[in-house]
Amino acid sequence: MKEASFIKSNIDKWRKTEEMVADPLYSTPDEMAEAYTELTADLAFAQTHYRKSRITVYLNDLASALHNTIYRNKKEKWTRIFTYWTHEVPLTMYDARKELLASFLVFLFFSFVGVLSQLNDPDFCRLILGDAYVDMTLENIENGAPMAVYNTTSETPMFLMITLNNVMVSFMAFVAGIFACVGTGYLLMQNGIMLGSFQAFFFTKGLFVESALAIWLHGTLEISAIIISGAAGFALGRGWLFPGTYKRGVAFRRGARRGLKIIVGTVPVFILAAFIEGFVTRHTEIPDAIRAGIIICSLLFVIFYFVVWPRILAKRAEKLENYRIKRLKDDSEHLRSMI
Repeated sequence: MKEASFIKSNIDKWRKTEEMVADPLYSTPDEMAEAYTELTADLAFAQTHYRKSRITVYLNDLASALHNTIYRNKKEKWTRIFTYWTHEVPLTMYDARKELLASFLVFLFFSFVGVLSQLNDPDFCRLILGDAYVDMTLENIENGAPMAVYNTTSETPMFLMITLNNVMVSFMAFVAGIFACVGTGYLLMQNGIMLGSFQAFFFTKGLFVESALAIWLHGTLEISAIIISGAAGFALGRGWLFPGTYKRGVAFRRGARRGLKIIVGTVPVFILAAFIEGFVTRHTEIPDAIRAGIIICSLLFVIFYFVVWPRILAKRAEKLENYRIKRLKDDSEHLRSMI
């Protein structure tokens, strides 16, 4: 068979395979397996009869791309644990960067609401934190131990309790996104107002620096993880609210997968935050410089891992993908010119 005839009789099938690689969600596993079988047969034929032709290079690239698409979710080696945290979670965060920004802005806005409300109404914190908690804190301030609230329970039980509570809050923020993102926004509002009013309360008592060093010692990781969990909830809600070119069910599943991966990525952050709160925050005698150093290191870690590193990885992946697509397009154009 002449090369031009071979191309003309199969090019429509290859174009469908290109579409399958570009958007695999619209194809079933059986369809992809069948396409891969036919494609490898065409590749074998081309390697036999047109060894030095561009059609062979094109089919080899297309077969490799389809193979990677099919086996993307196959059982991985133990090294997947490493790449999951170094690549998959950061790349998911890059895909959800708009949701992350929205979550941050919502939380920041309601934190300011909490601050302004407390500054204008000294009893506002009682509505948010409860009379018992506020009275206990006032008593601690009078006794010269304003941060004694972090020393009411022994280390290990406190660590376990805080870890469980934080993880539950993160999953609630994620699942609440199904209610048109309103549920996630409500949880961010609650936590933002609580933080703002609590911090402003200590400011009015002349204890801003001491309270900030204690609260943000663990709060830098904890609050960051809550904001990131909010991004997961927004990703879930956005999936079915704004499906774009996808079917609503497909978009919802995509959003759910992204959100769940983000939530899993926050679990170690919550655990570390709970460890600091349970074992370190209670020791207010630690020098301020050391506590400030821990806060700064925590903030730098969050910014790098959830913002900077995802962008670096995405740019690398974009360059590789653009090169692969360009090569497939060039080969495809060359094939069409031969028909």
